[in-house]
Amino acid sequence: MTREQFIEIINTEQEALRRFLLALCCGNRDEADDIAQDALVKAYLSLSKYEGTTWLYRIAYNMFIDTNRCRRTMQPLDALEKREDSSFAADREFRYQALYIALEQLPSKERTAILLFYLKGYSIREIADIVNVTEDAVKKQLSRGRDKLKTLLKNE
Repeated sequence: MTREQFIEIINTEQEALRRFLLALCCGNRDEADDIAQDALVKAYLSLSKYEGTTWLYRIAYNMFIDTNRCRRTMQPLDALEKREDSSFAADREFRYQALYIALEQLPSKERTAILLFYLKGYSIREIADIVNVTEDAVKKQLSRGRDKLKTLLKNE
């Protein structure tokens, strides 16, 4: 793959990748942007291994997992509401706030499966490739995640 082809892929996938990471990071825009930037750099340095767009999501997901092994900077929702910066004001008005809060309560594996399946439209096989698990594991994560979301959203 050439540098120009990589730039073209990034131009088409960057915003979707950032939205995926923002949801995965439960609204922590700084963390999502940091992971996206690191993932794009790592992808660029590994151009010879390019395998398609799921490859980019696999890199981003692995960066998310690595980042969260070291630290988890989830802030309580009350603290987030007190922030004054304008970039967060738009996030606070997020249209699907109840869903966003419910997603935050899911384990990261279930949240990832839900987001890749419903937000990105990846197949179970593609998700299994991205997160490096079996297709049966993805099916279980989706099932558990949906059940937990139903319960959480009913209580809203």
